[in-house]
Amino acid sequence: MAPKVLISDKLSDAAVQIFRDRGIDVDFLPDVGKDKEKLAEIIGQYDGLAIRSATKVTPTILEQATNLKVIGRAGIGTDNIDKDAASKKGVIVMNTPFGNMITTAEHAIAMMFAVARQIPEASASTHAGKWEKSKFMGVELTGKTLGVIGAGNIGGIVCDRARGLKMKVVAYDPFLSEEKAKKMQVEKVELDELLARADFITLHVPLTDQTKNILSRENLAKTKKGVRIINCARGGLVDEAALAEALTSGHVAGAAFDVFSVEPAKENPLFDLPNVVCTPHLGAATSEAQENVALQVADQMANYLLTGAVENALNMPSVTAEEAKVMGPWIKLADHLGAFAGQMTDEPIKAINILYDGVAAEMNLEALNCSVVAGIMKKVNPDVNMVSAPVVAKERGIQISTTNQDKSGAFDGYVKVTVVTAKRERSVAGTVFSDGKPRFIQIKGINIDAEVGQHMLYTTNNDVPGIIGALGRTMGDMDVNIANFTLGRSTVGGEAIALLYVDAPVPADARAKLAETGLFTQIKPLEFDVA
Repeated sequence: MAPKVLISDKLSDAAVQIFRDRGIDVDFLPDVGKDKEKLAEIIGQYDGLAIRSATKVTPTILEQATNLKVIGRAGIGTDNIDKDAASKKGVIVMNTPFGNMITTAEHAIAMMFAVARQIPEASASTHAGKWEKSKFMGVELTGKTLGVIGAGNIGGIVCDRARGLKMKVVAYDPFLSEEKAKKMQVEKVELDELLARADFITLHVPLTDQTKNILSRENLAKTKKGVRIINCARGGLVDEAALAEALTSGHVAGAAFDVFSVEPAKENPLFDLPNVVCTPHLGAATSEAQENVALQVADQMANYLLTGAVENALNMPSVTAEEAKVMGPWIKLADHLGAFAGQMTDEPIKAINILYDGVAAEMNLEALNCSVVAGIMKKVNPDVNMVSAPVVAKERGIQISTTNQDKSGAFDGYVKVTVVTAKRERSVAGTVFSDGKPRFIQIKGINIDAEVGQHMLYTTNNDVPGIIGALGRTMGDMDVNIANFTLGRSTVGGEAIALLYVDAPVPADARAKLAETGLFTQIKPLEFDVA
């Protein structure tokens, strides 16, 4: 059955066609996002939800989204999506951070020109029939120092355009390496130095606990007298009341804002001040950008629903289409290992330790980690998936650690999962053979070679005669067909294990009959998702 997607905001016809060309059923209802009750009524039908900013994805909506797997936001900002609720529900949240980079960067440059030359005020004055040449004395950008707070995707484009305008560029970004700064031909500085040196300051960071009010009253006081401040990133990065005071006092010569702490901005301390340019969040408002993000979100969502590729996700590690092809069997293996450990563990889990060996260590380990944790957590919540599993584990205080190592044995690579409780540690390892099938290769330190089946039976015993006979005879008596039978032991006469892949769940009567033999120390039925 084809996946089904709802588009609840205005998206281009070309984006709609991408879904249809990929074989995805799509309902284009661009006004339903504004009707919360209607959206809640119909959302349960859909695997994917494509939106812009009008649709509000609340916990109430998510409660009704019984089949939803992915939300795609055509644009960068996802403030209209409750990402915590989506993660707990196991729904991937994607955005399109690259579709409007150039548009937003160009708007910041345009705003810088506008405030430097007081263009909006001069335009209004001229329209009013005045001719006030001497009133609107501006400043050149050439030779001035631009301070860029956040030199990532958009900030990096602004840096490049500013250098083309012959400006000196200094950048504050904790994640910007010295090597990358040199390549960008900008000077990396600390925030205080940027504030002291910059003639213009432009912000290009997300709104987080660390960046909120990064231009606080205290930091505004550290700026160079006559500075001009541009914010086309996010409202809340600047203390607007403090900036209004600095503009009134003349310490700040001008400001240009496209974003505000409260939007829609009907009133704001910056409104009606001289030499303050304001626009209504137009950073991404070009026809090219709107088309780009619409096409990008449709392509990303289709890739995920059809191939499992995860691009630009905010609550799950990204897995490219190329990675998905190679990693698919390994992600499935990770889930099986987690499911084995989870089903075998009855006490509260304190820690999950994951070892990656050989080729496995060279893969996207964040995605593999999520799959392992999802497999383990399914015992406590069958609906958990790679998105929600880390949230569930964190809520339970489970510590997760990983170790990578070079190829160390007969296999090109393998994954070993160890679950730690207050009473014991339990480990299981597996690999993927050349046929793409996951295999268990070690349990409790005992080497085996077991194919993974939907229905399995795991037993432990002392290494004594009669085990194979007891298992075979009991399964036969209960009309349970054995597809695969694997044995392993630590030493002659020591601890031994058996893993049976059977065609149907092992009934309780069969397990009771095995227990009556007195040969087994543990008898555990297991279930795996092999679809």
